[in-house]
Amino acid sequence: MLNYYTYPNSNSIEWVTFVHGAGGSSSIWYKQLRDFKKEFNVLILDLRGHGNSKPTLKDTFNPKYTFDSITHDIVEVIEHLNIRKSHFIGISLGTILIRNLAEMRPELVKSMIMGGAIIKLNFRSQILMKIGNIFKSVVPYMLLYKLFAFIIMPKKNHKNSRLLFVNEAKKLYQKEFLRWFKLTAEINPLLRFFRAKDIQIPTLYIMGAEDHLFLPSIKHIVSKHVTSTLFVVDNCGHVVNVEQPETFNLQTIRFINSLT
Repeated sequence: MLNYYTYPNSNSIEWVTFVHGAGGSSSIWYKQLRDFKKEFNVLILDLRGHGNSKPTLKDTFNPKYTFDSITHDIVEVIEHLNIRKSHFIGISLGTILIRNLAEMRPELVKSMIMGGAIIKLNFRSQILMKIGNIFKSVVPYMLLYKLFAFIIMPKKNHKNSRLLFVNEAKKLYQKEFLRWFKLTAEINPLLRFFRAKDIQIPTLYIMGAEDHLFLPSIKHIVSKHVTSTLFVVDNCGHVVNVEQPETFNLQTIRFINSLT
């Protein structure tokens, strides 16, 4: 089972589950924990191969990772803890996992909060993925990861986010990075399906105004999906919860409270 941490709150019946992105870990939510613990029961977890969820012997002999299998890891923790329903907060690739979980097990999802959400890969990000696929076996993975981090978060005020994700990615094994990178092969049809279907679960997209790769497609999808709303954070890039934690916490907690 994935490594996880829970922070019970005897004054609340609401659960909030945090899902990090590829190369991160549960530690990226450190600027959220204090505020959320005061209001809700909190669950944070490390996705397989990240943080303290170390690769298992089974993973070694079963190298195929899929979005469904990784999503099932999250469901396993939720069911183990007997959480009947939760609000889910994700960042970057974690938002794809949350949306996939809502498709697989909608009865578990009370709302979705999507930070730095990925709903479509534009031309530039498609080229980025293709370059990565070509060089992933010959170039040290940290060099690739640093390049990706810089392209996604290029500005001076994105530096702390870049450093945080690069430092977390250093804890991954090369083979683990390659397994996660191979997920990109199935990402386009999955995102196409998500764009086509309004799942009827309250959804807040919270995006940085400088998230140049992903914000335009989120604006488009919010105009099509009636259950979705968008909050854009000024002077902020992709990793909104790290760059602008006060605004992120205020808007997300307000959103959750509006549903309870």
